[in-house]
Amino acid sequence: MQKIRYGVIVLSLLLCWATPSAAQVSIGIGLPNVSIGINLPLFPELAPVPGYPVYYAPRLDANYFFYDGMYWVYQNDNWYASSWYNGPWWFVEPETVPLFILRIPVRYYRQPPVYFRGWRSNAPPRWGQHWGHEWEQRRSGWDRWKRGSAPAPAPLPVYQRQYSGDRYPRVEQQQRLRSQHYRYQPRDRKVRQYIQPQVEQRSPAPAQRGRQEEPRVRSPKQPETQRSTPLQQRGPAARDQRQQQPPRLQGQEQRTRDRGKSQDPERGQGQGQKKDEERGRERNN
Repeated sequence: MQKIRYGVIVLSLLLCWATPSAAQVSIGIGLPNVSIGINLPLFPELAPVPGYPVYYAPRLDANYFFYDGMYWVYQNDNWYASSWYNGPWWFVEPETVPLFILRIPVRYYRQPPVYFRGWRSNAPPRWGQHWGHEWEQRRSGWDRWKRGSAPAPAPLPVYQRQYSGDRYPRVEQQQRLRSQHYRYQPRDRKVRQYIQPQVEQRSPAPAQRGRQEEPRVRSPKQPETQRSTPLQQRGPAARDQRQQQPPRLQGQEQRTRDRGKSQDPERGQGQGQKKDEERGRERNN
């Protein structure tokens, strides 16, 4: 019995530990903002890749690059992009990876995958071999370009150096700081596809956007409801007062007329008595 009881306890603990892990994986899949296991406490050192409009991080144990105003990381066979050096990161589909990111030579991958072995170090990875024939057809010509026609690299966002550690901005602050300190606009159409959603909304998961936008949609209505509620309460009260006022006025007028009628006979009798007394005096005289 003790062994069975011990086994049940161990199984329960394993299930408790496994549940959060499964939840984290399910949340991370398909969301634009994901954690990729890279944590940079400081702005990384970036060096240019000769002949390419790309920078790489020579001191990081990661395939970390900067191109056209954004950071790019190749991690666990996937590409990710961010406008800030320590994320949050957006998943990039193989079909939408910018051409000059695909063309980075193998030697500048500081943590190359196993399947990079045997590939020429001064040539780009064999993405067609890795992602398959269909990808190769959709991105045909990705590895052919005039070497001297590469655009100039984008300026580095060095303003981000002052935001490290605990000063690293939250997601909702990042775009505001970027617009204040970094005026560069991406020239690559595929890069603009990733910058634009971040400009419009920094919390880009559809479900999360809905939850975040709902308070903003409802917030203007709440003050209106609070203002309209007193108006609704004052409305019936005002109508009741107006309806109640005429009866009070009529009652007052009626009482006034009644008092007038009750006073008129007395006033008339008094005047008659005075006239009789005057006539009596005249006869006596």
